[in-house]
Amino acid sequence: MKKKYLILLVLVASFSACTDKFEEFNTDIKNPAIVQGESLFSNAQRLLARQLMSTNVNVNIFKLMAQYWTECTYIDEANYDLTNRSIPDNVFLNYYNGFLKDFKEAAILIEETTPTSSVGETEKKNRLAIIDLLVVYSYQNLVDIFGNVPYTDAIDIENISPKYDDAATIYQDLINRVNKALTDLDDSQGSFGSADLVYGGDVALWKKFANSLKLKLGITIADADATLSKTTVESAISGGVFESNDENALFPFMTATHTNPIYEDVIQSGRNDFVPANTIVDIMNTLSDPRRPLYFTLFEGVYKGGPYGYESPFSLYSHIPSTISAPDFPGILLTYDEVLFYKAEAAARGFSVGAAVEDVYNDAITASIECWGGTEADATTYLAQPSVAYATAAGTWQQKIGTQAWIALYARGLEGYTTWRRMDYPIFNVGSLITGYEDIPVRFPYPVNEQTLNKANYTTAASAIGGDLISTKIFWDKF
Repeated sequence: MKKKYLILLVLVASFSACTDKFEEFNTDIKNPAIVQGESLFSNAQRLLARQLMSTNVNVNIFKLMAQYWTECTYIDEANYDLTNRSIPDNVFLNYYNGFLKDFKEAAILIEETTPTSSVGETEKKNRLAIIDLLVVYSYQNLVDIFGNVPYTDAIDIENISPKYDDAATIYQDLINRVNKALTDLDDSQGSFGSADLVYGGDVALWKKFANSLKLKLGITIADADATLSKTTVESAISGGVFESNDENALFPFMTATHTNPIYEDVIQSGRNDFVPANTIVDIMNTLSDPRRPLYFTLFEGVYKGGPYGYESPFSLYSHIPSTISAPDFPGILLTYDEVLFYKAEAAARGFSVGAAVEDVYNDAITASIECWGGTEADATTYLAQPSVAYATAAGTWQQKIGTQAWIALYARGLEGYTTWRRMDYPIFNVGSLITGYEDIPVRFPYPVNEQTLNKANYTTAASAIGGDLISTKIFWDKF
């Protein structure tokens, strides 16, 4: 298996012009005379990947929210101060005024083209379906962060005060949109070619991405709508989800320009703001996890995490290693091991997935270890431990699968945080500036700007979800 997290995604021949597209990011995107939909699509992919991977505390603190990392000196964000840096406002801005706007404009420009052949018409349809899949992906993130959000009225220059749509209704529509994309995608023809910086225009891989995303949407709502969850999950799996790490949806950051934001924030900045949190380090130490040298550096011969939410001097703990802080560490959208953990959860819930829960659980852990650069032998040894083996590990299926999925999602702060909220495992630590476990947020509050510039719709949305509070659960978070 390729060491996907250790090296930049090995580009296939269709990616050969990939770097040329980066030059187009510097064009005047406000001048439609010189901008093509393909260029806007490339840029939107880049902006999405940067948002997902950033560790800048002004725009993305999910590695803290998931208790993968903790702060060294300034510990406000590790104790869930979400407002001092206007983090919700910045997230809204980056999503709505950043890549979602670019995706929409790219779709408009491509829709306006007139192909001169049936092949061109098919390629156009493929392009529009791929754009919509990434729009769906982005809106799922927004709902998972905030709950009800602007959706049907969003990104409309004629409507600067969009209403907020019901989160569960958005999810249902997102599933419908994935189904439409799957109907529209035709892998007998191409799509974006090298302008697609994730899959190089490979429509067959986008179909697998679509089904994998559909699985993710379906399993997320399992506790809120078991019937829709079951039909969605089973349909996705039968349709064909990821089957290997080679199919992971990764954005290829580069070694010089267009580097990974983790590298920029952790290495290039020269700042020593973060160390791995004891929450994850202690759990992985207890389990003798073979991924530790890929996740953390050694400190005086051991892996030592900073106490979460407390001052953790940089010189006294393990650090973030070069595996994840390399400039060309890829931007991660969706992965094979993640899909397998969703499939294991579905099996545990009694859904028809074509395999026993223990087998899929083992496959998921193996895929994660191999993806990080470990071997099948490493995985076999790890799974042989009674504390890891599905049959003997402590707790319910939620604890077993939830803990292992959370470990595997180390590079994916938002998904790790969502896994904790859905599965209620592992048990998090309580920081120094909060009172108790119940003070750990389960959602972001709405942006302050929305409270002032879109007040009527904000007030309606806050009331609909039960209050604009960090303790108000997203609709799928039932326990």
